[in-house]
Amino acid sequence: MSDLKALGWNEFLAEEFTSVAPSGTIPGRVAVPHRGAHDVLTALGDLRCDVAGRLYDEASSPAELPVVGDWVAVVARADERAGTITAVLPRRTKFSRKTAWQATEEQVLAANIDVVFIVTSLNEDLNLRRLERYLILARESGARPVLLLTKSDLTGDIGARVAAVEAIAVGIPIHAISSRTGEGLDDVRAYLTPGVTAALLGSSGVGKSTLANALLGEELLATREIRDDGRGRHTTTRRELVQLPGGGLLIDTPGMRELQLWSADDGLEEAFEDVTSLFEHCRFSDCSHESEPGCAVKAALADGTLATERWESYLSLQAELAHLERRIDKRAQSEERKRWRSVAKLSRNAARAKGRRT
Repeated sequence: MSDLKALGWNEFLAEEFTSVAPSGTIPGRVAVPHRGAHDVLTALGDLRCDVAGRLYDEASSPAELPVVGDWVAVVARADERAGTITAVLPRRTKFSRKTAWQATEEQVLAANIDVVFIVTSLNEDLNLRRLERYLILARESGARPVLLLTKSDLTGDIGARVAAVEAIAVGIPIHAISSRTGEGLDDVRAYLTPGVTAALLGSSGVGKSTLANALLGEELLATREIRDDGRGRHTTTRRELVQLPGGGLLIDTPGMRELQLWSADDGLEEAFEDVTSLFEHCRFSDCSHESEPGCAVKAALADGTLATERWESYLSLQAELAHLERRIDKRAQSEERKRWRSVAKLSRNAARAKGRRT
């Protein structure tokens, strides 16, 4: 079990495993999800595992199936370096987004993470509105969010760019780093103590794999040079959990071209605390922040303490979440109707069968 402890195993997980894992199974942690199989780290070594059909049958959505970082129960076939995942332990934390396609479903990108490193570059690719989305979902995940501003060696006016990020990330640790020169990497390593799991999340080409290689001390993950326009190139194609020399664990993820919110009401309030804290100073408790006298939001917009772009972004994201909630409610109602139709059909069939027997 000493190897599992290096992966973050503890007494709490051991109790959870005892309560949910079938007999004859061993614990393991998902390192790399593949199509139809997963690489799982266990005390017996790395095993290539399929997923028991029962888990697919019992899952109410794909979000309940194993993802990178999950602790799972495995029936091991050690002689074949293989096994079958038969259960997923309850997740402490998870970073989720709405699926990138039309279906209203949750997509879990990583599970059981302690620190979310939100990675963006300080060059031309810096986008404050996109960062707000990452911050909302990072706060909602239950993990500790940390902002890493990469490519500081390629940027001239670092101070102004960092200040702009600080204005939308109140209370979040921010580090300007360079994976190539090593600037700021010791600050990042300080978070990665033994047994701690961190996930690198960000858009394509912001330097996540380059950073991971710098922390690993070897070129384990593929990287590519930035383009002539200063934007990075997409490299990582899978989510992968790797162990670092200092004892921490790191999950590298593919860049996300689209980041839609998923059930993040609390995350929205926390990420926009500078905005929501104004509401309690409005004259009326039900202030709509449009035409009422004594509105603290309108006053902050007028004197410049609240940027118009920040307020408009809050309203837009709030509307997006409200729309998502309506779609989820409609889907839940539809699924409930289907369930009752199925139950009614089974009841009618049972009644007919009983009538034939009598």
